[in-house]
Amino acid sequence: MTENFEIHMDEYLPLRDVVFNTLRQAILKGELKPGERLMEIQLAKKLGVSRTPVREAIRKLELEGLVLMIPRKGAEVAEITRQDLEDVLEVRAALEELAVKDACSHITDEQLEELQKAADGFQESLESDDLIASVQADMNFHEVIYGATNNKRLMQILNNLREQMYRYRMEYLKDKSTHQMLVDEHDAILGALKKHDKSKAGAAIRIHIDNQKTSILESLTEKE
Repeated sequence: MTENFEIHMDEYLPLRDVVFNTLRQAILKGELKPGERLMEIQLAKKLGVSRTPVREAIRKLELEGLVLMIPRKGAEVAEITRQDLEDVLEVRAALEELAVKDACSHITDEQLEELQKAADGFQESLESDDLIASVQADMNFHEVIYGATNNKRLMQILNNLREQMYRYRMEYLKDKSTHQMLVDEHDAILGALKKHDKSKAGAAIRIHIDNQKTSILESLTEKE
């Protein structure tokens, strides 16, 4: 079991939720690898808690599809499957197309400046070779667009999906050959938003997500 993650206590959350959030982030960030077994005793010892909150966290992670319970074997981190990828990105493509078109009608000059800074920040993060920073910078870019929609319910749904997308973002950003393409795609989305062109913005976001899907599928094929 990896030793790269640790518990971060929060006085406002019950211990079971702290353990759940800790394990969830470890899975999403790849600190707990797909196929890795989650043994309650070892996890409890590492996190300095009893087995009960660990057991409860694993059950919740199973409900989210991040953990599988294998008969006579126990819990293990769920693999990234083609079906999971296609399902998540199909939903993301539809929601982000809606978001970017909505943003075309509402985005302000200040938000466009913020989006430009986010695009620049993403490019800079790629040059740093810090994968976690690049994932966060990519999320920052898209979250500026969400914030420009003026649709709180849509923002809420997209923010929930963001967590499910984290491990997929990690996968496609590992492939350095896609980095310039991602930068160019962000620029295309930004350009369409500056012109308030819903058609071009929607098409640009679709291309962006479709290319990510292709990249991750190719990665999964290589691992098979």
